[in-house]
Order: sequence, then structure tokens, then C-alpha cells
Amino acid sequence: MASWYERNILPKLLCCACGAPAFREQREKLVPRAEGRVLELGVGGGLNLAFYDPARAISVTGVDPHPELRAIAEAAPRPEGLAVEIKAGEAENLPFDAASFDTVLCTFTLCSVHTPSAVLSEARRVLKPGGRFLFCEHGLSPDASVSRWQRRIEPVWKRIAGGCHLTRPVTAAIEAAGFRLDEVRRFYFDKTPRPLGWCEQGVASPA
Repeated sequence: MASWYERNILPKLLCCACGAPAFREQREKLVPRAEGRVLELGVGGGLNLAFYDPARAISVTGVDPHPELRAIAEAAPRPEGLAVEIKAGEAENLPFDAASFDTVLCTFTLCSVHTPSAVLSEARRVLKPGGRFLFCEHGLSPDASVSRWQRRIEPVWKRIAGGCHLTRPVTAAIEAAGFRLDEVRRFYFDKTPRPLGWCEQGVASPA
């Protein structure tokens, strides 16, 4: 059962942190590229919804296990004409048939799921042939001095940030799940402590 902190404080904290300018900039670059029937993993408070292009995205289905975040997402701004459905569910076990979506979008989600490999396997399963996996995730830095700090900070960070991990690899995990990386960009967020700011963004397709 979720604690009082998880029900009342954490959802607002996550929406505030993940709505910061550094995160918003990456959402603005990636989300409008989603097209067709779109599945958003870990829709959270709906921070991506404002950036979809309704001329490209036929519909958006957002999945999240947390009722408090889903309630925020239901009220989140989105472009006029964008069809949105918010559903309860865990990304490790998606309630959709195989080959159901043209695009799967995953932003700042793999850090906090229980089993990233299962999430990525499910994403691959529900993508149509020729579909695309769009991702923007923070994770393990390739710089040894930064990754050492990530490992030191992570035990406390997970407790205050809803299970968010700092040391999970991103593109390596995506490739291991059977995706081909079509585009990838790796960088540190500006004005963010480096242990919290390593990001990998790109486009992948089923190999």
C-alpha cells in the first residue's frame, strides 16, 4: 500500500521536477515526432501531452500504475483534437495485443520501473512492423568519476524520488531488448548536477 508521502507529496514533486526547463526542452524535441496510434509508457502527470502533434498522432494511450498521477494526467493540457486515453497498468505487462501501436514513447520512465528489460520487451511486442520506439531517459554516465557519485547517491535518491535509479544503462538496455538504434544523442543536461543529468535520447526500431 502506498504511503502518505507517495500519495500526497511524491506526485506533485515528480511533476515539478520533471517539468523543469531541461526536461521540457527534450520533450519539445521528441514528442512531436510520435505518429499514428501512440502508446506512452509511464504517462505520469501527462507532461508530454502538450507537445503531441495532432496532425501526426491519431491517438495517444497513456499507461501508468499510480492513480494520483493518472488523475493529474487526465487534467493535463493537450492540443485541441488530440484523442487521449489514460489507463491503469504496468509497463512490464501491457494490456494490449501485439502489433497494436505505430509509436511507443518512453520518457524518464525506465529509471523507475521494476524491470526495464521486461518493459522494453513489451514495448517491442506491441509495436507494429515498421513502428518506432522514441525514448529520452536519464541513466548511467559513461564517465567514471560521475558514475561513482551516482552509485553513492542512488540508495537515498531512490527513497525520495519514487524509486528512480541513477545507474541504469539506457541505449545498451534498448539494444539488448532487440531494438536497432536509428538515432541517438547522449549528453548532460545544462544547469543540472552531473550525477543527475546524464541523458540518452533517440529513435529505435525492432531489429
